Amino acid sequence: MKILHLDTNHPLLIEQFTALGFENNEDYKSSKEQIEKKIHLYDGIVIRSRFTIDQQFLDKATNLKFIGRVGAGLENIDTRYAKQQDIFLASAPEGNRNAVGEHTLGLLLSLLNKIPKANKEVKKGKWDREGNRGTELDGKTVGIIGYGNMGKAFAKKLRGFDVEIICFDIIGGVGDENARQVGIMELQQKSDIISLHVPETELSIGMVNSEFIKAFHKPFWLLNTARGKCVITKDLVDGLKSGEILGAGLDVLEYEKKSFENMFVQKPKAFKYLRKAKNVVLTPHVAGWTTQSKEKLAQTIVDKIQARFC
Repeated sequence: MKILHLDTNHPLLIEQFTALGFENNEDYKSSKEQIEKKIHLYDGIVIRSRFTIDQQFLDKATNLKFIGRVGAGLENIDTRYAKQQDIFLASAPEGNRNAVGEHTLGLLLSLLNKIPKANKEVKKGKWDREGNRGTELDGKTVGIIGYGNMGKAFAKKLRGFDVEIICFDIIGGVGDENARQVGIMELQQKSDIISLHVPETELSIGMVNSEFIKAFHKPFWLLNTARGKCVITKDLVDGLKSGEILGAGLDVLEYEKKSFENMFVQKPKAFKYLRKAKNVVLTPHVAGWTTQSKEKLAQTIVDKIQARFC
């Protein structure tokens, strides 16, 4: 089988596919239109987030048998149409779930203990102990929205703390020894901390809005290492200003480009507030972006393709 690699990834992908007898070709620079002209020559493609695999693209991929997406989700692929065309889809949430769990915990502890603020002040020569008095995680209720690979990984990281962990998911029966599954009303009644671990879907886009925020019975900290469009930034800022949200740890932003590779061009007013807010921690979509996860993501794709086609 011939495979076209559209993004640079860990070298083990090409090495192991070659060992399996696959022919590997790389094209990291051609436009989507240029790729479409030759995609009919390939049995499989491997991509991260370079461009969207839509119906038009798939119609031209007449021999395509699989798409390997080196990442957790498949939101840049028209999955419904791909399945209609009997194309096998392989993503790799198993590959970076541990990294996401660790990063989410890091954001949370940084927020509660004001670590970024304190670090910035000390480097400027300001020594303000009282102004950087933190809040302990113990005794809090952590609510996890989306209890799949990522949500479970975060819950596992919390086991060493004296916290109650509850989870909400549209799929029933996903709770485990690390988190008790609850309904949305109990989640909003009890949670001191909310962490998002949902894929980008019609249901999740814009889910954290003013109505969602006001439904909580007490102020809470918000963590988002899922997808930026799950949170309406303007409503988040309003919540921060009103005190309904105590702080936010955001690895993803509503304004990101679809490729996730570059910062958005426009910088709306709401983002300017986030940049200056002392109770907001921002990172550039790197929660699942570790040295170890790069290798594990690639290995997961190889393993899934090998299991299906070899």
